[in-house]
Amino acid sequence: MGSTMRIHHLNCGTDCPVGGALFDGRSAGPLATLVCHCLLIETDAHGLVLVDTGYGLRDVAHPHQRPGPRITPPWRLLLNIRLREQDTAIRQIEALGHRASDVRHIITTHLDFDHAGGLEDFPHATVHVMQREYDDATGPKIGLVARNRWRERQLDEVRDWRRYGARGEPWFGFDAVRDLDGLPPEILMVPLPGHTWGHAGVAIRGDDGRWLLHAGDAYFYRGEMRAAKRCCTPGLRAYQRLMEVDARSRLNNQERLRALSIVRRKDLTITCTHDPVELERCIAGSPL
Repeated sequence: MGSTMRIHHLNCGTDCPVGGALFDGRSAGPLATLVCHCLLIETDAHGLVLVDTGYGLRDVAHPHQRPGPRITPPWRLLLNIRLREQDTAIRQIEALGHRASDVRHIITTHLDFDHAGGLEDFPHATVHVMQREYDDATGPKIGLVARNRWRERQLDEVRDWRRYGARGEPWFGFDAVRDLDGLPPEILMVPLPGHTWGHAGVAIRGDDGRWLLHAGDAYFYRGEMRAAKRCCTPGLRAYQRLMEVDARSRLNNQERLRALSIVRRKDLTITCTHDPVELERCIAGSPL
């Protein structure tokens, strides 16, 4: 191994949509609990690396400030977002004894408002993103979902972008982006279009040789992986359909990930962004 790494699993935002178990598969009351699962990677030579940021300090302080709110009221109402300063990545990183300037790199699965809200909390970081995602997030937006999901107020102060197309040797049969600028070779991006065209997972090879794939929003529910037949709650199934740009691409990539999660279970852990059970198990050190 070329680099020693320690991975922390953080919840950088909580959504509580009405529907309870119809969304999260376990809540007894009327409200579900969904998370924003981010990774903090401590490296020996490359500083701290974040995978996604969840909601940020400015989202908490001024979510609907105009013009151009950071989070639009309809989406905040739809998801019943709980914005708390202590949940932000920057506050959790500080609680671990680090400073914002220690975060040298942020790798984004995509730039939806619930994944990119904290980018501006780390002004010294290089932000890594797929070129197509950057273009769609910063260019003209057509349609209700596009106008609500990508919020330019969350992105306009980022100064150090690194943008990529698929390149390098495939990873378990998937296209891969290897040799990310300034990062160790054990960290790579895996394009997984469908949720957005520029959506990507982030794969990290640990010191034990096992891989962890943060699959972002390639799937939303734990039952969509690790079993031959897909299982998903009605609420999350509907939300995935609402947010997808291409159903065929999304479901095809999801099917390929599901097969990989079974065939390579000894070599690979797969987790997504919004499932609270997956996050809890990762924090406990016994991922699904």
